Amino acid sequence: MATRRTPRDDRTTLFQAADRGRVWSDKATPLAERMRPIDLQHMVGQAHLIAASRPLAKAIASDRVPSMVLWGPPGSGKTTLARIIAARTKATFVPYSAVMGSLPELREILAEARKARAYEGRRTILFIDEIHRFHKGQQDAFLPDVENGTVTLIGATTENPSFSINAALLSRCKVYRLEPLGEADLSELLGRALADEEHGLGQAGVDADPAALLQIARVADGDARRALNALEMIVEQLVRDGQSRLTLEAVSRVVDRETLLYDKSGEEHYNVVSALIKSMRGSDPDAAIYWAMRMLEAGDDPLFLLRRLMIFASEDVGNADPRALQVAVAADQAFRRMGMPEGLYPIAQAVLFLAVAPKSNSVGKAFTAARQAIRDHGSLPVPMKLRNAATALMRQEGYGQGYRYAHDYDGHVVPGETYLPDGLVGERFYDPGVQGLEKAISERMEALRKRSG
Repeated sequence: MATRRTPRDDRTTLFQAADRGRVWSDKATPLAERMRPIDLQHMVGQAHLIAASRPLAKAIASDRVPSMVLWGPPGSGKTTLARIIAARTKATFVPYSAVMGSLPELREILAEARKARAYEGRRTILFIDEIHRFHKGQQDAFLPDVENGTVTLIGATTENPSFSINAALLSRCKVYRLEPLGEADLSELLGRALADEEHGLGQAGVDADPAALLQIARVADGDARRALNALEMIVEQLVRDGQSRLTLEAVSRVVDRETLLYDKSGEEHYNVVSALIKSMRGSDPDAAIYWAMRMLEAGDDPLFLLRRLMIFASEDVGNADPRALQVAVAADQAFRRMGMPEGLYPIAQAVLFLAVAPKSNSVGKAFTAARQAIRDHGSLPVPMKLRNAATALMRQEGYGQGYRYAHDYDGHVVPGETYLPDGLVGERFYDPGVQGLEKAISERMEALRKRSG
């Protein structure tokens, strides 16, 4: 059994919260805590990490875990893995919460770890839950101790560590990605909880329809904690009603709607936004409307979605169909007047229009090329013929001389005229595509070039 000597005993309460002797009727400890596995064999899911042949499983078995970051959605098993390591290691295991703890406390822990290493040769494993809550300056506090081996760091995060963890610290850690638990895994876990008389709900004497357990798993959306907490609420309601069968109807009475895995400020938010944009770009209206509704059903700000639609209209449709921007802007204006739920109509209309519209990225390519030319050549002088001759002195200096008025010529185009700075004459920044209206634009430009000789 691991030693857990820490400067302050109350720091271990995070990992002592689950009293393995409590039964289902003890509501002081949630079912999700009571059912937390104490070894890898009882974990569900994450076979890519914890199967006996996998490096992480071997490292835990040999008590040689490296510094690591456990990255995954809520309820996927990050804290459970840390507790299993705590139970097996001979090192001092110190749990610490980035939410509840303070930086002075962390410095005290690190000081104790240095003493333990220097005077006793004892290793320290530091588990930091929600490590992404530390800003990168705070993460620098324990970087030297991770780097020199004073502590082995285990960080748990729901956020993409590439964005939330100091690059220097991340380079010294192995990142293990945990996936959302599948419905079959969650159903198995729920079945265990119903049957377990010591730690679970077995003493309630409730049987379950497999379809009911599958529905709870589906609603939980990959989150074991959410699934078990929902099961506990449903069973408590059944017991109060004097019933002993968990059915789909019983589930629907307690869990009235599916809660979507979606963090409006986290990675999943940007994953769903990315899926929406790529579906519209790929001209798939069915996928586009699905992802848009995923955003709105999860509580995202409709104005954020509308802003993305306006950007897309210019970035990915552009002059292939100039109406796209008009539709997106009109949807934004209409929503601001309508509100919800009626505002869903203009949002959905815009999403579908943008998805089926002809696509062109020529607008973005044009201004990107023009900006690059400016960076490469600097501020080239405006040709004298294009300068504004607003005063007699300017005219005397040659401003405006040689300018030919386009409307005086056939087709309102001056044959052979150029308008770029002298050093860029002949450059092409706008290259219209062949989709939608841009095909006509391309043909017109080609005709004008031939006419100019």
